[in-house]
Amino acid sequence: MSMLTGPILPTLLRLALPNVLAMASATAVGIAETAYIGQLGLTPLAAMALVFPFAMLMQMFSAGAMGGGISSAISRALGAKDQARAETLALHAALIGGSCGLFFMVLFIAFGHVFYAALGGQGAVLAEATRYGMVLFVGVVGVWLTNSFSSVLRGSGDMRTPSTVILAASAMQIVLGACLGLGLGPFPRLGMPGVALGSVLAFTGAAIYLAHRLMRADARVRLHWRGVKLQKAMFFDILKVGGLACLSPLQSVATVILITALVARTGVEALAGYAIGSRLEFLLIPIAFGIGVAAVPMVGMAIGAGDVTRARRVAWTSGAVSAVMLAVVGLVVTVAPNLWSGMFTQQQGVLDAAARYLRSAGPAFPFFGLGLTLYFASQGSGKVLGTVLAGTARFLVVLGFGLWLGANGASDTAMFLLVGGAMVVYGIASVIAIYVTPWGPPRAAVTKPAAA
Repeated sequence: MSMLTGPILPTLLRLALPNVLAMASATAVGIAETAYIGQLGLTPLAAMALVFPFAMLMQMFSAGAMGGGISSAISRALGAKDQARAETLALHAALIGGSCGLFFMVLFIAFGHVFYAALGGQGAVLAEATRYGMVLFVGVVGVWLTNSFSSVLRGSGDMRTPSTVILAASAMQIVLGACLGLGLGPFPRLGMPGVALGSVLAFTGAAIYLAHRLMRADARVRLHWRGVKLQKAMFFDILKVGGLACLSPLQSVATVILITALVARTGVEALAGYAIGSRLEFLLIPIAFGIGVAAVPMVGMAIGAGDVTRARRVAWTSGAVSAVMLAVVGLVVTVAPNLWSGMFTQQQGVLDAAARYLRSAGPAFPFFGLGLTLYFASQGSGKVLGTVLAGTARFLVVLGFGLWLGANGASDTAMFLLVGGAMVVYGIASVIAIYVTPWGPPRAAVTKPAAA
């Protein structure tokens, strides 16, 4: 298998490309939905802003965190040539994904209005957000299952199938959301619930197709619904990585919220400039994510096969590739920030603030990419605590220095430099975490599924 014996860099790039394209399609969905929800009016647009962070958190949990735990467990089993264990893990992954989806569906349907109100929603905006969220989170089971099944496939080395399905689901979400939301053609104009329904239908269809794909006889890892005994050790093998990794997106969201609150104190133009500049970071995540997710099975299979040296080489190579790619972006926006910010505004005060942000944070982009990609690589090893703590270090730097700067009336430039400095801390801490954490093959006993 090329992931165990092939040249690292070409194999990594071949696996990463489909993932980067799939993540880019998710960004396209966000842009498209913002565009046509804007046609529904200011209230729906504000309502979407209240629901969006929680929808993104579901994607980050199911695809990046728990999904990494699933891919890690599957790939380590295959690396150890234990096909039976890999197929048993596939069922446990499906049950984890379905259970998490059901939990969050109930949570947001019952208490979504409380969360939206906590973000400042009130009156008509809160009512619209609640209507939108009630439909959107009915489909969160489909989101979790789609990403869980995709992670099983990625863990087996199949990057093309899940990426193709996610591309198709994204296109379907854009088309159905526009048709049902705006009432295009023969479809009724359902407004925000119609936009949400497009997402529900797209991800439900994707989950059904991926389940069918995994049950086919030619699947690298087959999903068996019957004849498999559930085992605590299998759940633990996934959750010890995926559950702990879920802390990372929580820290990322908390960091963004904290930075936004700190920058808001320095003025409206600074806040608008930060919003434009930080939007670029969300477009950088697909690059680091795509490379990192490709590294997970390469590291996992090497660990399963007992080749720790290759596993570490994959981690360092993937981190370096991500850092170089984001360094190019950082260099461009540092030298010519208006190439980016000029697409969103022509107000000189906002352009100046965005330029200050990009020139402060842009040089640190490679450290951000390095840290995020090493976080995924560490999932493949089954040892993710160190890189999660690197995210904690980033948050604490922003919290500690941010509060001190705010108390002393620091300028927006100081806040922006803090953002860049925290990225540098994140990247360096991630490198140290990988370097000092011992990697090795899993010690869990080989357990085969029992016959029905």
